[in-house]
Amino acid sequence: MKKIGIVMGSDSDLPVIEKAIHYLQQSKVDFTVNVFSAHRTPDEALDFARSAKDNGYGVIIAAAGMAAHLAGVLAANTLLPVIGIPCTSKNLDGMDALLATVQMPPGIPVATVAIDGAKNAAILACQILAVNDEQISETLREQREADSRAVLAKNKTISATYSVK
Repeated sequence: MKKIGIVMGSDSDLPVIEKAIHYLQQSKVDFTVNVFSAHRTPDEALDFARSAKDNGYGVIIAAAGMAAHLAGVLAANTLLPVIGIPCTSKNLDGMDALLATVQMPPGIPVATVAIDGAKNAAILACQILAVNDEQISETLREQREADSRAVLAKNKTISATYSVK
């Protein structure tokens, strides 16, 4: 079973990443979490990306704010899928990170989720692994069904409360 590598550019991104961590723990999917900066620890970031496949990873999630070059640097150094999470920052509310993550040059794609969209990054990573892992696929199906039941229960309550009869 392949695992997911989560890399954040700074420990200040941890509150965002915790949503992915929680989802993966609930889903019982193997993962690791590291802090490697594209700018402050470039050698470690490159080493992680270049050795990820040999170390059993199937997909990488990269979270960074501001210039947000981390996902692109990792993607340039591995053939594994990389999912970027642009993180909110004080100055531009995460728009700088979003644009830096999504605007990749041809040949180096980075799948990008919403600003601070760590849960969706974890779900997408699981979907990628589920292509070859029936257990993860079944977990995703069960979670979708549970989400559907929760929405329908809320609909029943709200409809009964606010509908004119």
